[in-house]
Amino acid sequence: MEKENPSSNRYMGRNDSDTSGAFSDCNSDRSGEFTSSGSPTTSSSSIGGGGGGGGLHRLLVSYAVDYSHEVVRRLISDLESPSATVESQRRAAMELRLLAKHNPENRLRVAAAGAVGPLVALVSHPDPQLQEHGVTAVLNLSLCDENKTLIAAAGAIRPLVRALSTGTPVARENAACALLRLAQLDDLRTAIGRSGAIPPLVALLESGGPRAKKDAATALFALLASRENKARAVETGIVRSLLDLMADPDSGMVDKAAYVLNAVVEVAEGRAAAVEEDGIPVLVEMVETGTSRQKDIAVRSLLQICKESAIYRKMAAHEGAIPPLVALSQSATKKSKEKAEALIELLRQPRRTAGDSRR
Repeated sequence: MEKENPSSNRYMGRNDSDTSGAFSDCNSDRSGEFTSSGSPTTSSSSIGGGGGGGGLHRLLVSYAVDYSHEVVRRLISDLESPSATVESQRRAAMELRLLAKHNPENRLRVAAAGAVGPLVALVSHPDPQLQEHGVTAVLNLSLCDENKTLIAAAGAIRPLVRALSTGTPVARENAACALLRLAQLDDLRTAIGRSGAIPPLVALLESGGPRAKKDAATALFALLASRENKARAVETGIVRSLLDLMADPDSGMVDKAAYVLNAVVEVAEGRAAAVEEDGIPVLVEMVETGTSRQKDIAVRSLLQICKESAIYRKMAAHEGAIPPLVALSQSATKKSKEKAEALIELLRQPRRTAGDSRR
């Protein structure tokens, strides 16, 4: 798997270096070997000649640079032809998908040849494998910034959102990644939320496999850079799902869920939901027993929750937050120490007698 810049969170719509390492990049084509009709191991190819030598053929297709514009146009024609069989469409879609898999120049060339519209159309195709190829080809093309606006203009957002619910497991994961990539653009982030992406992403976070959960969390983190999407996520019930993952060390999702929760509690409805779902005890325990990163993000969330509510501060103090915060302030980095000390000072304030809606 290629990595585009593991230290940067720009692709998630954020510039917060504290999240570095908590989220992995959604990159191209993680579905492994191809099976069934249309596999390069079983069929002839319009690139590179005959069907023998499947492993070598797969590499030649996925890394190809010197291919003709006419070859790509022929593959696109195979997708669009009313007389094309499903098998020939699968083969054409798979080869376009592989052409865009690794090489940035190929992604630009395939898009420039006119492949975006036909591939987006496949995202809604009733054949599961064709849909999977379409979703993944769109993901691969979206790795180039220059293609994102073109993909959105081709109407990809709503079909990708539907694929989150109706696709194969691979299609669902790759649809989440494609939406994440499109969410790099500020003007698309809210549009993706308005197209209904939040509920199926939360469902994927709850019931998907390990890879799907990670992809859903990363996509949600990107989308929650929009305040409007934060409110949608709260309405969908994301807080309960995040707290369950945070309380389960075996989930492999503690860090990611904690960062997504921190984005949610930036708005009043998110803070209220976190308290109502018993989030304060979970966060206090994380301050006490979590890793350095988990302690830091838990303190940040508690600061958000407690800063405007005396009742929430009393709840945090009652849960025993002050002793682990004192310990953290004596051993943490300068930045974490400052946050811990600020929260300690906040929790030691006397309860307000007026002006606090959460008294």
